[in-house]
Amino acid sequence: MEPLKLTRRQFTARTGTVAAAAAVTTVAGTAAPLDAAAAAPSAPAAPRSTADWQTCLAVARALLVVDEDNKPLVPRYEKVLLGDGLPRAGTPKKVLVIGAGPSGMVAASLLKRAGHRVTIVEANGNRAGGRIKTFRTGGHENAQPPFADPKQYAEAGAMRIPGSHPLVIGLIDHLGIERRPFHYIDTDPDGKPAYRTWIRVNGIRARRADYAKNPQAINRSFGVPREYVDVPASEIVRQALDPVRDEYSTRRPDGTRVNKPMPELVEGWARIIQRFGDWSMYRFLTEHAKLDTRTIDLVGTLENMTSRLPLSFMHSFMGASLISPGTKFYELTGGTAVLADALLDDVRDEVRFDRRVTRIETRGEGAPGPRVRLHTVSEGRDGRVVREEFSGDTAIVTIPFSGLRHVQVSPQLSYEKRRAVCEVHYDSATKVLLEFSRRWWEMSEDDWKRELNAMDPGLYDAYRKGRVPDDGRLLGAHPSVPPGHLSDEQRTHYAAHCWVSRDQPEAAEVIGGGSVTDNPNRFMFNPSHPVPGSDGGVVLASYSWADDARRWDSYDDEARYALALRGMQEVYGQRLEVFFTGAGRTQSWQRDPYAYGEASVLLPGQHTEIFPDMRTAEGPLHFAGCHTSLKPAWIEGALESAVRAALEVHGGGR
Repeated sequence: MEPLKLTRRQFTARTGTVAAAAAVTTVAGTAAPLDAAAAAPSAPAAPRSTADWQTCLAVARALLVVDEDNKPLVPRYEKVLLGDGLPRAGTPKKVLVIGAGPSGMVAASLLKRAGHRVTIVEANGNRAGGRIKTFRTGGHENAQPPFADPKQYAEAGAMRIPGSHPLVIGLIDHLGIERRPFHYIDTDPDGKPAYRTWIRVNGIRARRADYAKNPQAINRSFGVPREYVDVPASEIVRQALDPVRDEYSTRRPDGTRVNKPMPELVEGWARIIQRFGDWSMYRFLTEHAKLDTRTIDLVGTLENMTSRLPLSFMHSFMGASLISPGTKFYELTGGTAVLADALLDDVRDEVRFDRRVTRIETRGEGAPGPRVRLHTVSEGRDGRVVREEFSGDTAIVTIPFSGLRHVQVSPQLSYEKRRAVCEVHYDSATKVLLEFSRRWWEMSEDDWKRELNAMDPGLYDAYRKGRVPDDGRLLGAHPSVPPGHLSDEQRTHYAAHCWVSRDQPEAAEVIGGGSVTDNPNRFMFNPSHPVPGSDGGVVLASYSWADDARRWDSYDDEARYALALRGMQEVYGQRLEVFFTGAGRTQSWQRDPYAYGEASVLLPGQHTEIFPDMRTAEGPLHFAGCHTSLKPAWIEGALESAVRAALEVHGGGR
């Protein structure tokens, strides 16, 4: 008998199916399975999560931000955050807040205004904001301007804010901060979507609009079966997810969706959680959507799913479902850090910077002395390492659980909380940002010809024919590039890596938007708006997650710039080298000593096994931060948790 040949992915999927099927038991009070046909006698029962129905309901309510009676909590949160605040405290408490990210600062501000005495303890010695971080002149970590043009700035962290997130949009407007459209899709000069950014995979390059009309060349390069040759990757994903979305929403004739009324909405989500809570995205695509591995490679590469295929289906599905294709995104003029600045202004006197918490001691209610004591140590930025203690009646812990893992807590937390702290998965994310003296992504072919030939007659044709020197002499050679930022070492390193090819694409001629590639850069985003008074701009040359990010993290910061420029040249052409200023910035959230990762991205089963315990109070300790919401990595999740924790501490319930 010939042995059964399975790919590694197929083997993993099949063994996972067997294990899940063996674990299935009949649980009293559970809802009917999603696909009722699978429960018929002629077919095996569809495996479900081992979580009970009430747990699935609780997770669904946390996702939708509703209470136990299915009443929306967001209107109450908006009233607290943007309107009346908390009632005046009858008996003020001394509140300690660990972490000066958005959740910590907002919770502290609400409690301070209600009359409580608040102290925020922050490990970082020179900035607040957590994963809100903008590289800018005069900003936190930069003694010198981060880019050659001191007017330029770029985001290391949060860069786009969905218009569908009411708390953060409301807070931005309440604080009088200017926001403007973030062009997730590139636009024409009139602001209309153009879809002219590039897809370059398997050696094939196509505009997004051209791929949508005729996906055959790219799809065939992945070897997809005949039924998917003419179907764009985004449509394949939509077809796979739509039957699941039918559980909680209905599709209109124009393709948009509308949620079912309460409590059908909650119960629909609970059924999805019970059905797929233990599944990875890869298992869903193979077992439920019945996609072959070649098609999964296609959608993974083009739709940013590859790095998270082994992670929870629910994480990716929740993110895709709560932000629709028509969602508008915004950015903050001056950088997202202007929001962190505004939040800090309200609590600046309450923040103790450069104080890393090493131990948390708590006492039972009624015990003499303070109920919470924090032990901290400084980083020695001023030459001295010092210890300091803080005490209070209660504390809000907002730091990532990956950081809390290194903090002693005495007496120890409950088993359920300790398990959550130990097991919650934090993903990696790395950005590489490069500065250019001209916004070449907006230039036409005539613009390129004029600029290059002004440098050296015939240079335009030399690039088109692949006849330019590859020794780095043209790196930053345009007269607009300011001197002093490109070293001989950079030129040598660049020459060793630069993309030399006769494959010179036409001018990008786009405003904003992003391109996708299968090279290490993976995703590239162009600025949505010019910086006033500057002819150049900073491009997000590489944005990657999970294993893709960790491969970048193996390089020193400076070494990443030449590699990222090479990856951009592969997509946009070698000639963009002439505008590179030599200045760049990079951010690895996995290597960040305060973040410990990009965000919590749960593994299969963790939504029902550990998430409900991540935000429950433990005696005088309360827990906030976007990881305690089901909007991890979004400011909205941080704000939801901040208001919830402030209400708990104040005594107003949820």
